[in-house]
Amino acid sequence: MTSTHVCPAQALDALLAGNQRFVAGAPQHPNQDAARRAELAPAQQPFAVLLGCSDSRLAAEIIFDQGLGDLFVVRTAGHVLGPEVLGSIEYGTSVLNCRLVVVLGHDSCGAVAAARAAVEDGLPAAGYVRDIVERVTPSVLAARAAGLDTDRDLIDAHIQHTVDLLLDRSRVLADQVASGHTGVVGLAYQLAEGNARLVTTRGPTAASTAHSG
Repeated sequence: MTSTHVCPAQALDALLAGNQRFVAGAPQHPNQDAARRAELAPAQQPFAVLLGCSDSRLAAEIIFDQGLGDLFVVRTAGHVLGPEVLGSIEYGTSVLNCRLVVVLGHDSCGAVAAARAAVEDGLPAAGYVRDIVERVTPSVLAARAAGLDTDRDLIDAHIQHTVDLLLDRSRVLADQVASGHTGVVGLAYQLAEGNARLVTTRGPTAASTAHSG
């Protein structure tokens, strides 16, 4: 599958189908051989951009059962956004023509837990970790203001906030979504079960909402 052959809904379906194979313990390990490596040497055509948390348990190609050249992956702790992240995502959609952007969070996220501790106990983080915590804190505050305070609530709120912030800060991506060219989704990965749960969608991805849960 390449970016030139799929619409956003098809890209999301491919990811969720791969995740179902992973959960079932029946991955196909596609596009991971020498032939694929040689095919990709001249150029890449990934079908989706994935902004995920840097957590070591969140390896995108594994949990979505994809291979070389399938995903354009950007990872930061707590999937926080900065200029270099926004530029990388815009490169994926504008230059590589990816039609889907995925924000991937997960339960028991250390960045969210640190932000929650900072809000509740006023415990500042050291060094540049503080910058990450400060970027996650608005999500925690918004969830608590709405009376939501479970781990799932906070994770979902942070994924939602990242999607909203991504479209607010990137005019390029917002225009692509408004025109129907690109879709953006937020997924929450469950560490123990291995499944990716649909949290939010923007743009032309409605065909895959049946996978939410």
